Amino acid sequence: MKTIIISIGLLASICISCQNSGTESTATEQTSTMGGQEAVKDDESEKDVVKVAVASPDHTTLVKAVAAGDLVTSLSNAGPFTVFAPVNAAFDKLPAGTLDDLLKTENKEKLVAILQHHVMTSALAADFFQDGQTMGMVDGTNVTFTVKDGATYVDGNKILGSVKASNGWVHVIDTVLLPK
Repeated sequence: MKTIIISIGLLASICISCQNSGTESTATEQTSTMGGQEAVKDDESEKDVVKVAVASPDHTTLVKAVAAGDLVTSLSNAGPFTVFAPVNAAFDKLPAGTLDDLLKTENKEKLVAILQHHVMTSALAADFFQDGQTMGMVDGTNVTFTVKDGATYVDGNKILGSVKASNGWVHVIDTVLLPK
């Protein structure tokens, strides 16, 4: 009995000292810093499609849009995904005010539909696509591929480069793809 009381006292003093040390974070702090797959810190493995975009200085607008659409967690998961990633200049081609309007909370549904028009649920390298091939996007609409002079185009927009990610492919394009 004496051993149990000593053990309880020791345990209580350890708990009290941890609470008072100031080095432990509270449950609220821990919960606020936790996230989905996107929160996993891993500097050794291949980057997922979101981390590829985040690492690119040419895709800051896309990253901002994906965050505003609450799609970061979805695109950070296992996939597979093929993402057609418009560069910042692609968003500049949109009519004035369009991007600002899409980033508003009340237009989230519209933004998500446009972003989903840039994603396929498969991991396809650029050389997979064939001239005249039509494929479905996450938003339920289709895009058509053209292959001409060794270059691949999606809905008439050239794939400028491709990056393999841990959960798919990121194909860089210079135009925002809009659903028909």
